[in-house]
Amino acid sequence: MNLLVLNIALALAWSALLGGFSVLSLTIGFAVSFAAMWVVRPLFGSTRYFERLGRVVALIGFFLYELVVSSLRVVWEVITPPFYSRPGIVAVPLDARTDFEIMTLANLISLTPGTLSLDVSEDRRTLYVHAMFIDDPDALRREIKQGMERRVLEALR
Repeated sequence: MNLLVLNIALALAWSALLGGFSVLSLTIGFAVSFAAMWVVRPLFGSTRYFERLGRVVALIGFFLYELVVSSLRVVWEVITPPFYSRPGIVAVPLDARTDFEIMTLANLISLTPGTLSLDVSEDRRTLYVHAMFIDDPDALRREIKQGMERRVLEALR
């Protein structure tokens, strides 16, 4: 059985035993069942589930941090009179190869205020990104590749 399905089933059982399916009880149930599964992980044989889940949580944390920082930057740009934005389009070479990796990266970029994924090249090796603040295109490429793309690939591979 897939360990994620088992983890979800145990979280649902936890919530059922508590008598309510709230987000809090499901989250606590997921965490408790993950901890219980981690304790007995030798019974599951070799699996990357426990490492991958940690990397997914790290990706979510990184995205939330980027979301707050970029939101504050866009808000500051809007409420202050001198406008410092220098919008433009940057081509970002991709290490992501599968459709799911590219889609996840493009969607996370688009969900971050001030940036928007525009298109992927036909050979799927370049992502075109519109950004509100481009002081240095190479710095933006590095920020996307070493930040978001690296964490997406770590979580999905």
